[in-house]
Amino acid sequence: MVKLTIDHNPVEVQEGISVMEAAAILGISIPSMCFRPGLTNHPSCMVCLVKDLDRDHLVPSCAMPVSEGMNILTNSPEVTEARREALELLLSDHVGDCEAPCRLSCPAFMDIPLMNRLIAKGDFDQALRIVREEIALPLILGFICPAPCEKACKRKALDHAVSICLLKRSSALFGKPETSGLSEIPVNNGKKVAIIGTGPAGLSAAFYLLRSGHSCVLFDQHEKAGGAMQYEIPEDRLPKDMLDDEIGTIRKMGAEFRLGVMITREIFQNSILPGFDAAILATGSLKSVIDNAFGIQPDAHGVFIDKKNFTTTIPGVFACGNIIREQKMAVHSVAQGKMAAKQVERFLGTSKPTRKPIKFNSVAGHLSEPELKEYLKESIPDDRVEPVDGFLAGLTKEEAMHEALRCLHCDCRKPVSCKLRIYAEEYDVNRRRFAGQDRKQLTRSVQHELLVYEAEKCIRCGLCVEITEKHGESIGLGFAGRGFDVRISVPFDENIKEALTITAKECVESCPTGALAFKDTEERSSI
Repeated sequence: MVKLTIDHNPVEVQEGISVMEAAAILGISIPSMCFRPGLTNHPSCMVCLVKDLDRDHLVPSCAMPVSEGMNILTNSPEVTEARREALELLLSDHVGDCEAPCRLSCPAFMDIPLMNRLIAKGDFDQALRIVREEIALPLILGFICPAPCEKACKRKALDHAVSICLLKRSSALFGKPETSGLSEIPVNNGKKVAIIGTGPAGLSAAFYLLRSGHSCVLFDQHEKAGGAMQYEIPEDRLPKDMLDDEIGTIRKMGAEFRLGVMITREIFQNSILPGFDAAILATGSLKSVIDNAFGIQPDAHGVFIDKKNFTTTIPGVFACGNIIREQKMAVHSVAQGKMAAKQVERFLGTSKPTRKPIKFNSVAGHLSEPELKEYLKESIPDDRVEPVDGFLAGLTKEEAMHEALRCLHCDCRKPVSCKLRIYAEEYDVNRRRFAGQDRKQLTRSVQHELLVYEAEKCIRCGLCVEITEKHGESIGLGFAGRGFDVRISVPFDENIKEALTITAKECVESCPTGALAFKDTEERSSI
């Protein structure tokens, strides 16, 4: 046995284990990208650096064996900076998008690439489930959204953007509503929320609150629900039967609508505030602010709110949509409705723990013509599909599936599990600190039926190489080149399908980045 000290804590461990393993015995987690139990673990990423205080050296903890009397420090400004620099060096030649540009440009941050993949294989039920994770009203927005996502679509550089808006509508037309959480509504939790206004913001807030087990009563001064969508948008742009269907879904979820009711200041003060656990103002109109019907302090744009949590100056009263600032796109109001609903849940103490979002985002930028051809390997060369029966009818199932195949899949398939992204966020890296003027050209190997290999996301840790050797792959993977130009490749000019015949799954799961990833995955991020 060996005695040593880690972060001023004495510990006795078995001889031959690494400093990283010894730290784990004390419950101290040291980051690493190239470490995997059972493999050789040659240090390459240098993210696991710790300080050997007696030698006054930084050492890689994954490969450094413990020794008697060793004194290790795993957490200090010097160690943090060294790890940050190691990550920044790894990012200096990392090329790829953590999030697809279409998703980043969507105000609701909908997972568009995953929706496309599901529709392409005809799984409209799951596509609708994915859409409704972020957008409560896909059918409505499929008619009226100006589609900022399509303006960001990289497919535009080849011909025309993917018809994302129509595909979103297709998920609602052909997917079964019960697949999007409607059949999983929990037992009522006893909390009652008033929502004033039945436009996109109010309907969206109701959808997510109902799906979390809250009671919702929606008030509107008009005789029909829908706000401006009902009374201001013409039939030839938004068919009213489609609007009514979307509202009908929220009714089926248990929402109560009290229509033709004007909420005066007296009603708000004497009935709404004492009669409900929380209230959301989503009137879609600034007139209520001008009249100050709710007794809430206005600002220059509308109802004054704390932008972080949508709270007003009255405890338990929240606001979203046009009442706080005029929104030019309904999708903004829909997104705010969901965010306001989340804040209501936090206020009521009914919110569930959620994973901390990863904000770090790698951006590949403009694609050259050869790179676009690389992306086309997972796509089809056909130009945009136009609905045979026109915009109002939308895409047929077959048209939608064909259009979805045009997606270039420029998102990373490991947005949550990529260690490079996780640690880049944790250590607050500058991704461009060591980046040169010219980046590497993107390549993509897609011959394997299970996975995609993107070499420019690889950190050359060698885990996949050792795995293929360990399991006796006849071809496997190997290192090619020297120095900074070393890369993981398939020997003998074979393709990756021939290289990974029995180890594909283990190689993907071991890869610390999105360099090796499953083609068909539902890993989703939230930034």
